[in-house]
Amino acid sequence: MQITRHEPGKLFAGAVEANGFVFVAGQVADDLAQDIGGQTRQVLARIDALLAKAGSDKSRILWANVWVTDIRNREGMNAAWTAWVDPRNLPARATVEAKLADPRMLVEIACVAAK
Repeated sequence: MQITRHEPGKLFAGAVEANGFVFVAGQVADDLAQDIGGQTRQVLARIDALLAKAGSDKSRILWANVWVTDIRNREGMNAAWTAWVDPRNLPARATVEAKLADPRMLVEIACVAAK
């Protein structure tokens, strides 16, 4: 089985392709001064870029996990998500409240897509 790693860092790769799947690591926003909607849009753009590098796209996402630091802010995240996601190809998704690595981070998203 061939394995391709995209944007490898010191701790993990941004995305890994294997066996017809693309595993996208948890992505966070670069501009942490944004509200949850702005951070979510940045994260989704990052996911778009990683999927494109792996030869996939958002219409092929099978599963996504979303972590928000305050579940009461999920509506702002959901608004950005709904504007971005392919409505004809909705993935399975979980959204949970969690403490993230930096207190300014409001959302993190990981996903798995078909190639």
